[in-house]
Amino acid sequence: MKFTHQDNTHLPASNIQPKLLNIYFTAGIPQLEHTTEIINLIQDSGANMMEIGMPYSDPVADGPVISQAHELALKNGMTIEKLFSQLKSIKNEIRIPIILMGYINPVLSFGFENFCRECSESGVSGLIIPDLPPIEFEKNYQKILKKYNLNFTFLVTPETSDDRILYLDSLSSGFLYAVSSSSTTGNNNVVLKNEDYLSRLASLPLKNPVMIGFGIKSKEDFENVTEKADGGIIGTAFVNILLQNRDWKTKAIDFIHSIKG
Repeated sequence: MKFTHQDNTHLPASNIQPKLLNIYFTAGIPQLEHTTEIINLIQDSGANMMEIGMPYSDPVADGPVISQAHELALKNGMTIEKLFSQLKSIKNEIRIPIILMGYINPVLSFGFENFCRECSESGVSGLIIPDLPPIEFEKNYQKILKKYNLNFTFLVTPETSDDRILYLDSLSSGFLYAVSSSSTTGNNNVVLKNEDYLSRLASLPLKNPVMIGFGIKSKEDFENVTEKADGGIIGTAFVNILLQNRDWKTKAIDFIHSIKG
């Protein structure tokens, strides 16, 4: 199951095109066994794709909410092995792309090629590993990802130069992840009003769809960022629902429906 652009030339998104909604959550919360239930919930509620976070003990790029989710998931006993087992158990039920997001150290400990093989066998479409340097990616890992037919997404920020955005876009497949800043996830100083950044991204000849992430909490936020982008990624707001509500199932469904309109 792949997420690919239909054209090699990226054009500014118009309001006629449906905007893509990507929902992130951390595997293994609120309880270890809830992962597959949340996957089905996200899919059935109308999201176009999902990111599943692999818990890590030192999530330096994540804000307090997702860091709390990592801590809880590890306490619940979530591991990469258990996540793959859960994914395989519902592989035939999944109709939208699943992207695994995490840090490079646990993946290297698992064995990079072994990890990619397991992804391929578990119905995973692609990876996001923010702390994997592009040079290392090109030198050591790109061929392995291609071998297992996996997409890989790089992140860009408002501080990223046009030349580097084009370089990272050339290495990426699936989509380009445009974050609001170089700060942590869930930061309130989001990109929503950074018209220059969004316009600059829309004007570049990118091969991949552009997805805006970090800080989207409402339908209004989602509509704002997708005026000049192909879609939005919601993580912290969704994870907070899973962490803070006993009736998280109903609230999670209502939240996704509210974004999709």
